[in-house]
Amino acid sequence: MEKAVDKTIITVVGKDTVGIIAKVCTYLADSNINVLDITQTIIQGFFNMMMIVDLSTSEKPFADCAKELEKLGEEIGVTIKCQREEIFDMMHRI
Repeated sequence: MEKAVDKTIITVVGKDTVGIIAKVCTYLADSNINVLDITQTIIQGFFNMMMIVDLSTSEKPFADCAKELEKLGEEIGVTIKCQREEIFDMMHRI
């Protein structure tokens, strides 16, 4: 039986440089994490990306992915945060 979709929100914010999307997406692909939706903008030199991904096909637990993406962000000069969809929804409910 196939696992249910395990949605996670990933946000990436920082000064725009070459390769941010490529590095984040390479990590996700290497971790067998599927991108369900993605949006990104660059405003006055600042990069902002939000992704909805499915962790159900990854062998890595959420906590490991979050930690590894945060470390990747530090390496490439951006801030990367991961939140489970249900937590994100609760935090942004009016």
